[in-house]
Amino acid sequence: MTDTTVVHLLRHGEVSNPRGVLYGRLPGYHLSEDGGLMAKAAAGFLAGRDVAVLLSSPMERALETAAPLAAQFGLEVSVDERLIEPWNHFEGTTFGVGDGVLGKPSHWHYLRNPFRPSWGEPYTSIAARMHAVMADAARAARGREAVCVSHQLPIWVARRAAEGRHLWHHPGHRQCALASLTSFTYDGDKITGITYTEPAGAGRPQVPGA
Repeated sequence: MTDTTVVHLLRHGEVSNPRGVLYGRLPGYHLSEDGGLMAKAAAGFLAGRDVAVLLSSPMERALETAAPLAAQFGLEVSVDERLIEPWNHFEGTTFGVGDGVLGKPSHWHYLRNPFRPSWGEPYTSIAARMHAVMADAARAARGREAVCVSHQLPIWVARRAAEGRHLWHHPGHRQCALASLTSFTYDGDKITGITYTEPAGAGRPQVPGA
């Protein structure tokens, strides 16, 4: 008989980003007021669940999203670098025409291969580190539940890899809204089910720098 474990990948809440830049791994980007409410909504959704492990990306927005969960379940937040946002050549810029990077030929070289992708961390690398941390979380929470706070792209790539789909995709088609939960059921060490919920309500899955 195997142990059933659930690992929830929680995307952070809305970030205060008035300039609309792709902030990526840049420090100093915190949850907005609405983002804090989203984090509390996610914690409330999981109330009563048997959460035994809480991991987070080292970025401020992720740690702030994890805080209500830590308080609710009486857990310490363990920072795991494998949950971090992927690195991206366009960090700190606005992505678009006009004043954005698309209007500057010097950046076009980085757009040559959307399948890898050529502008940032390879999808295969993202999938490998995410599934490694998920497996570790599942083992640590064996028979119970774990929450890993991360970012949109790592969560979406982890899901596509688990579903056996190709990792390249259109960013606008990601199902990973702010403060959403993508939950993986493990029987032993094997993923046997995936569910998706939006405790904070339906919202735009795409925001700059998410």
